[in-house]
Amino acid sequence: MKLTPSQTLLLTAAANHPQQLLADFPPNLKGGALIKVLTSLGNESLIRPHSKGPSGNTIFSITKAGLHAIGIEQMSKPKREGSKQSVIVELMKRSEGATLAQMVEATGWQAHTVRGCMAGALKKKLGLTIDSVKEVGGERVYRVSPYISLPTSR
Repeated sequence: MKLTPSQTLLLTAAANHPQQLLADFPPNLKGGALIKVLTSLGNESLIRPHSKGPSGNTIFSITKAGLHAIGIEQMSKPKREGSKQSVIVELMKRSEGATLAQMVEATGWQAHTVRGCMAGALKKKLGLTIDSVKEVGGERVYRVSPYISLPTSR
């Protein structure tokens, strides 16, 4: 699908939003034109309903296909510096990766909590690709594959 300038603008704004939501609409895109753009993006599965706003309107978020349509294969949502999730990501971004024991020691979490964080928050919610390799005669090592981080627009 060839994106129109309005579609590209909306998808790029959503990709830059901390929660990947379509929240910033250009002032010239209103009413029927906005509905037409949102409908076409939804029909192509580039956006999906996320939640209902306070006034009952549907809030949309960008999908992986939407990110791909604007040239982004993977991206990370902004994370708080110094948070335990960011500590785990930084450990796994090292060339040597990180073992489960290293991540447990760095966060103070139990092993099942670290594994749950990797599977839920990091893989599913942030869309990170985590590689796991069992070293010969050693422990399993986890690494985060390279990903693209978008600058925030503010």
